[in-house]
Amino acid sequence: MINYIDLFAGAGGLSEGFSAIGWHPIAHVEMNSDACDTLKTRSCYYYLKQQEKLSLYCDYLSGKITRDELYAAVPSDVLSGVINQTMSTETMPLLYDKIDVLMDTQNIKSVDIIVGGPPCQAYSLVGRAVKGDSMRNDPRNYLYKVYIKMLEKYSPKMFVFENVPGLLTANKGKYFADMKEAFNNAGYEINYRMLNAKNFGVLQSRLRVILIGWKKGLGKSYPEFPEKNFTYTVSDILRDLPSLQAGESNNSYRSGRYSKYLSDTGIRKQTDILTWHCSRPNIERDRNIYRHVIEAWNKEKKRIKYTDLPDELCTHKNRSAFLDRFKVVAADLPTSHTMMAHISKDGHYFIHPDIEQARSITVREAARIQSFPDDFYFEGSRTAAFTQIGNAVPPLMAKGIAIELKKQLEEEK
Repeated sequence: MINYIDLFAGAGGLSEGFSAIGWHPIAHVEMNSDACDTLKTRSCYYYLKQQEKLSLYCDYLSGKITRDELYAAVPSDVLSGVINQTMSTETMPLLYDKIDVLMDTQNIKSVDIIVGGPPCQAYSLVGRAVKGDSMRNDPRNYLYKVYIKMLEKYSPKMFVFENVPGLLTANKGKYFADMKEAFNNAGYEINYRMLNAKNFGVLQSRLRVILIGWKKGLGKSYPEFPEKNFTYTVSDILRDLPSLQAGESNNSYRSGRYSKYLSDTGIRKQTDILTWHCSRPNIERDRNIYRHVIEAWNKEKKRIKYTDLPDELCTHKNRSAFLDRFKVVAADLPTSHTMMAHISKDGHYFIHPDIEQARSITVREAARIQSFPDDFYFEGSRTAAFTQIGNAVPPLMAKGIAIELKKQLEEEK
């Protein structure tokens, strides 16, 4: 069985793709406590699935048992693999100790692969635009150095480092140049590509830099990932979910029938229990704006700017920047626009396409756009769930990467 360590794990989108094809997580390292609870709950899912006891997990999703009762139903080492810790030079010795114990407990002699990507805000174009110093002094610029410390400690055969496109140009490319040199000095040959999640079957256009490193001497090259050419549209991930008004929730599927896309990708299964289909409340002014935005798209295929709205709806003083702050998730397109963590602050950039609902999308709808399966449960508040989803690597994209890397690792066995 191929094993891996997941760093800066978030809710586990990257890990989900690897675990879905049978890879074994040694440890997930994440600083956010809500995301760690999500990782623990997902670890319970995989353990109970292996033990053919998924009914216990379903009992939790349906509210029949508490989270404490769910966690009590699995061995403690299933949960101890989730390490709630900030990664820094000072904390690394403690982290090594925890991972070493996990490896000893599981009789694992070596690490096959390390995956993960540091927080991307310091490299993102939006973050650099908002901050006056272009985030040059942000300590998150240098988190790749603790990632490299993990490579030097555990010497995996390969690693996957994921980040936003802005990584390549931040500080005029110096960060990335330094990063590549550091990976090389740690003993790895590296290559990278700008990959789009839509080519992995995700109904979302999402560009990410995927850097892959191999131990020097293995003679591996960057995989060719087969593109999935679907004919589906975003409506295929929305139409089986019940209609809601702003502030409502409904955890009963609209019907037992669902799209071939959901079936083929495994996002929805017949036995699934719907969770997190709850819409945030919206004030009536915002709902009126939503109706204008939805109508403009549905009738004219037009993305209207903030300044195109009637004057009585334009209450922001800033009318020169971020004019596309209201945007509909177009049901008739093959992909949604990029899901972002900003959805945790408001839903204006992700408006449901049904004008009768006139609301922002729910947690479950956002999760589906990111290709999380319906049986994936997010712990914490609605705001926390949106943040976890917006920051995640789409699991279908991660799965496509894992499949090709598994072929390379099996050649070494």
